Amino acid sequence: HYTVYEAWLGSGHHGEMGYLASERARQRRADPRRILPECQSILVLGMRYPAPELVTPPNSSGNYGRVSSYAWGDDYHEVIVERLKGLVAFIEEQVGSAVANRWYTDTGPILERDLAQRAGLGWIGKNTCLINPRMGSYFFLAEILLGIEVEMDAPFVADRCGSCTRCIDACPTNCILPNRTLDASRCISYLTIELKGAIPPNLRPFVGDWVFGCDVCQQVCPWNQRFGPLEGDPAFSPQPGVPFPDFLEEIRLTPEDFNHKFKGSSVKRTKRRGYLRNVAVALGNLAAGQGGEIAAEAVAALSKVLQDEPEPLVRAHAAWEL
Repeated sequence: HYTVYEAWLGSGHHGEMGYLASERARQRRADPRRILPECQSILVLGMRYPAPELVTPPNSSGNYGRVSSYAWGDDYHEVIVERLKGLVAFIEEQVGSAVANRWYTDTGPILERDLAQRAGLGWIGKNTCLINPRMGSYFFLAEILLGIEVEMDAPFVADRCGSCTRCIDACPTNCILPNRTLDASRCISYLTIELKGAIPPNLRPFVGDWVFGCDVCQQVCPWNQRFGPLEGDPAFSPQPGVPFPDFLEEIRLTPEDFNHKFKGSSVKRTKRRGYLRNVAVALGNLAAGQGGEIAAEAVAALSKVLQDEPEPLVRAHAAWEL
């Protein structure tokens, strides 16, 4: 898939994620031995997180947004890293000596979905996610590069998406491309997490009520609806107030409140300014769609942001939404 990756970069579909296009990152994705010269095998692992349907949303008449279910619990970087360390220790115990290794969980330049497919974990679906026929697609991937040979599993060669296009049809921003890649610059997950500046005005209405990430292309997938379990690893169980945050409370979060609420959470990646930017957009979208008392409360909350909020990025989006 390296040629697909290069073509994707050449088309500018990585948006402002410049770290994906650096020469060092490209070289390492082309050959994992540039990461670990002794590498002879790569162990690819997956860990489930909960499906969005695990938690029932609050009454639809309220001012509630949505957070992608992967971020409901503890930060997966911290959880999985500790388990990778433990697995490396186990391997070295079995071998009886130190083993050259490097491990990643969304933390380094590696084509992990390609490796996962070659390791037999599933196939890359039309929504660009790796799909396992028994587990669906709600799982994190991780890799351990090893300086020893291990028995290889058979690759997963079947494409079980068939003629289904539910994910493509359901994407709010039409960011899913025909070649199983996506235009990240239009993806709601990119807009609400990776993008550090202003969300393009023409895309703001399509963000809907999402304040961190998006699950739509996975929610409509039949493999998740029919076969994937709802529960994930207990470490990723939903924390109170995270899956469906109250806009009127979130828009008032001080830096201290934000750090306290999202301590140990993936949501901290977007920082307070990015999170409140997203809340302002989602609150405006909700108010515009429902009107009435909700619109009045939204106007009051966004007006207060204009008066009191020190972050220009948040004020600018509040003004636009008003």
